[in-house]
Amino acid sequence: MTFEEYNKFCSSLPATSYVSQWGNSHVWKVGGKVFAIGGWGKSDAPAFTFKTSDLNFEILRDEPGFRLAPYLGTRGMKWIQKYDDSGNSEELEYYIKESHRIVSLGLTKKKQKELGLNQD
Repeated sequence: MTFEEYNKFCSSLPATSYVSQWGNSHVWKVGGKVFAIGGWGKSDAPAFTFKTSDLNFEILRDEPGFRLAPYLGTRGMKWIQKYDDSGNSEELEYYIKESHRIVSLGLTKKKQKELGLNQD
């Protein structure tokens, strides 16, 4: 996945906003809370960081092409980075969408309602 494809996908998720910060990383937020970061790779190749469920964290931390996210994953938080672009982008899209869902559920009920999130 390229940064352009990543940004297009993240912008398609509900109630998102974009900011370039932390060394020109592509940072996506929902309700003001970060759910995905494009950047921080081991090389110049794209790398994508996202929040995970407990189960996905345990699975992905040891999978080839994935690692504990710099800063976030090494401080006890459940954040993973995909740094190897092999594999399909559908898998990465799933994890980014899941991160968006997890982070949005952490917003106050009032904020979720205001943004039209999780109203099923």
